[in-house]
Parts: sequence; structure tokens; C-alpha cells
Amino acid sequence: MARPRPETFDKKKIVAENRRARFEYFLEDVFEAGIALQGTEVKSLRFGEGNIAESYAEVKGQQVWLVNSNIPEFSHGNRHNHEPRRPRKLLLHEREIARMHGAVERKGMTLVPLSIYFNSRGKAKVELALAKGKKTHDKRETIKERDWKRDQQRIMKAHG
Repeated sequence: MARPRPETFDKKKIVAENRRARFEYFLEDVFEAGIALQGTEVKSLRFGEGNIAESYAEVKGQQVWLVNSNIPEFSHGNRHNHEPRRPRKLLLHEREIARMHGAVERKGMTLVPLSIYFNSRGKAKVELALAKGKKTHDKRETIKERDWKRDQQRIMKAHG
């Protein structure tokens, strides 16, 4: 019997976050994936450097790749330093990969990275979501909701 997954992932140190993703997409399913990194990439991430704002993930065969993520070169690295924008392999179970592949192929969904973080065991992880793109009117609706909630909080604070 499989061990039940926790509702939220154990994020100890968030390195990079894609805050725009929650505005641009409707998030359906969220997965936690390991990421295959070189030594200098891990050191760069531990210093808090990294950007996934313009990145996405794609399924190629039986593997998932993180594309266009930027982990800058390690400042104290030597000639064995890494390439900053290389595609990085994501480590997932076969069943999760098959589920992602089916959703991307049939439903036209997108794989969007939400954050890169280190868990409590010190392993680098990527929070990955199956998402459907929002239309312009959906984005306007999100802005209206956010503004209304802010106004509600302001009114509640003023009237005790």
C-alpha cells in the first residue's frame, strides 16, 4: 500500500518562486519533483540564486524536463562550472509522468514550475503544477476579487 502524500510539501528554504503563475493559470494538480543538478548548481541555489519566472516543463518520452530556468554560475566555481540555462531533468514516478503526459496531450494543459526549494532533508525540489491558461477576462476577474478582499480587510480593520 502506498504511503499517503502530505497535503502541502515540506518547504524549508524557498530559493525561487514563480509568483506570476498563479495569476496567469488555473492550477489543477500540484506535484513535488526532484531535480537532477550538478554540484555548482546546488551551491548557487544554496546562496539563494535562481529564477524560474520564464520557465516551463515538458514531457519528452518517459522523462520530464525543466526548460529555460536560470541558475547563474557559481561565483567561486572553476572551469567545471555549469551552463546557466541548460534543461534540467525532473525526477518523478512513472505514474505521475504518464498522468502529466496524458493531461498535456489530451486536455492541452501546461506544466508550470511554481517554486524551487530545499526540503527538510536538504534535497532540492521543484513544485510543479498542471495548469490551464487564463483568458483576459479571467485575469480581470482575479484582479477584482483581490481588490475586493483587500477592501474587505480594510473595512473590517476600521470597524473592529
